[in-house]
Amino acid sequence: MGRAVAIIDYGSGNLRSAEKALARVVAERSTGHEIIVTADPRRAASAERIVLPGVGAFADCMAGLGGIAGMVEALSDAVLVRRIPFLGICVGMQLLASVGREFGDHAGLGWIEGEVVHLAPSDAALKIPHMGWNDLHTVRPHPLLSGIADGADVYFVHSYEFRARDAADVVATTDHGGAITAIVARDNIAGVQFHPEKSQAAGLQFLANFLAWSP
Repeated sequence: MGRAVAIIDYGSGNLRSAEKALARVVAERSTGHEIIVTADPRRAASAERIVLPGVGAFADCMAGLGGIAGMVEALSDAVLVRRIPFLGICVGMQLLASVGREFGDHAGLGWIEGEVVHLAPSDAALKIPHMGWNDLHTVRPHPLLSGIADGADVYFVHSYEFRARDAADVVATTDHGGAITAIVARDNIAGVQFHPEKSQAAGLQFLANFLAWSP
């Protein structure tokens, strides 16, 4: 399948918005990629890059992914063994964790060690979910942030946060009554708590960086 970017359809996620945003980047940057939305593990495994979106409860999303025969195995082989560039968005990023603690404890993919816990802002006046535009604070340089200014605004909608076990896995944070992980990355695996497909110029630049990323 060569230059295909597979957006995984497992019954959760803002698939069409992600598809349209990636297609716009492909057209504007002439990257030559084909954007596909698929629930077929074979098509996902043969793609050059993989995107896992996600909206909803952690356990439901994990169950949806696991409910597609062979999908977790295909993704694990592609990402962990063959080191295909991978991007998780929102709950798709949270599924990278070891465990999600939403309505009980539920095992995640465990690709980046950590836990997903309910937001607990220090200021009780701050609302949950954390919804709307907020700025990114770079923790460490990363190719996925190329051309994106420190403090750039991106769009968030979430009630739970990813707490990485290893601080070195955190690339950027945002603030909502305390620092919240906004981007994690390790090797060829990355995840964003915000929605790049809804984040206008900064989001499109991030997706362009993902399409060019050679970890």
